[in-house]
Amino acid sequence: MTENFWLVLAIVLYFGVMVGIGFYSWLQTKKYDDYVLGDRGLNPLVAGLSAGASDMSGWLLMGLPGALFVAGMSELWIVIGLFIGTWANWKWVAPRLRSYTEVANNSITLPSFFENRTHDTSRILRFAAAVIIIFFFTFYVSSGMVSGGRYYESTFGGDYLTGMLIVGSITVLYTFIGGFLAVSYTDVVQGGLMFLALIIVPIMALFALDNPADIFTWATDNAYGPHPEGNPTYFNMVAGVSAATIIGNLAWGLGYFGQPHIVTRFMALRSPAEARSARRTGMIWVAICYIGAIFTALVSTVYFSQKSASVTDQTNFETIFLDLARLMFHPLIAGIILTAVLAAIMSTMSSQLLITSSALIEDLYRIFNKKPSQTTLLVLSRTMVVLVAIAAMLMAVNPSDTILGLVGFAWAGFGAAFGPVVVASLYWKRLTAPGAIAGMVVGALTVFIWGSVPATSAMIYEIVPGVIFATIAMVAVSLFTQPKPGVAAEFDRAVAVTEYALAHPEATFSDAMEGTAAPHPASN
Repeated sequence: MTENFWLVLAIVLYFGVMVGIGFYSWLQTKKYDDYVLGDRGLNPLVAGLSAGASDMSGWLLMGLPGALFVAGMSELWIVIGLFIGTWANWKWVAPRLRSYTEVANNSITLPSFFENRTHDTSRILRFAAAVIIIFFFTFYVSSGMVSGGRYYESTFGGDYLTGMLIVGSITVLYTFIGGFLAVSYTDVVQGGLMFLALIIVPIMALFALDNPADIFTWATDNAYGPHPEGNPTYFNMVAGVSAATIIGNLAWGLGYFGQPHIVTRFMALRSPAEARSARRTGMIWVAICYIGAIFTALVSTVYFSQKSASVTDQTNFETIFLDLARLMFHPLIAGIILTAVLAAIMSTMSSQLLITSSALIEDLYRIFNKKPSQTTLLVLSRTMVVLVAIAAMLMAVNPSDTILGLVGFAWAGFGAAFGPVVVASLYWKRLTAPGAIAGMVVGALTVFIWGSVPATSAMIYEIVPGVIFATIAMVAVSLFTQPKPGVAAEFDRAVAVTEYALAHPEATFSDAMEGTAAPHPASN
């Protein structure tokens, strides 16, 4: 049997499992809130893995190893920033966001939370947040489509467009059917595949080398990949890297606070106290995955030179993980391992499709139709999943940027537009609706303009000025305006519920609500 037969068999089995989970989740989805947020019933293991899997995307197995392979360890500043950001997000945002979103009129999306948190009646805040989600997630989903097309090229030697359409269509199918539960449950399977693949592939490639110790010296003294004379500064994290570049790469961690597809997992937890267990799961998972991606790049500098093997992507070298798996294993085993890349791509795309659909229906459509039926909401949400996917596919037909570039732009957009507002919503009682609007708009526009101008984008990653200017605008406008009546009392209530839940981890969220019936003061 041919290699492609075994590869196709493995991937068809994987697709079957994903669609099966979608149908199972469909049976559990009875109402609109189930489709959007799983009725806030996510256990911490699923939440931790789902947040990690939906976060990493094809960047973890393709973009990051490729960047490390080409540029060297100077790219590790991104990993350090992301690791710190992941921990901080789980530590400081997750518990309070879980409490506050339910205290604030049971908000099930980030835009609705912003509106309910500030008691905004103009609908401008919710509308602006929804537009930002739709705009930046279209780019983000497009990066997943690009990953899918390149995956198909490398694995089957097939057509980029065909691969993009296949991967995109399967992702749309199970998201369309099962909603939030399907996305979360498939994330657990996909996260497990990514975890195992990032352990197995670099270890097996290491054993295949003539001298495994070469991985720590080869790139500096020998020709490999894009460096015909080697890269003498490969292992130096600061050589040839400006302070602005280091700050910009570390600043990727700031983006976590504003990523809707990640913080939605916090909102879906059963209790704020379960954020602790979910954080442990998520941090162990992400740490080992990062180590695997780093060693994939290190091993590849030697493997593709000693074995006279070629990398499919000769421009950005984002297929080294795919090529290693295909070259080293029996096609069936390679196919199973390679589904990890599909898992990374599809887990992120499905989360983003669902969040964008929710923004279109919950945060735009319901502004004009306040009392639609549950059936109408479900039908419209599923329809939007398909339409957003089509738009992202059209953008990905002729990709003009690397996977990392597309992800970086969208990541900065959300980090600058939503990050300061999320943190202020949870920790600054004085935040007002006009302040939140100003912060979001300034953050989004700064990222768009800064990232679009070559001179400024070359200076520093756009998330840095985006967060700075957004924070200044948010604070300044909030101080010149007044919070609506009732905002302070609700803030105190949310803080009290969080503190009670963390002090009584055995309590349900209902217990926490009842145990704090009389709110106590909270500091600004």
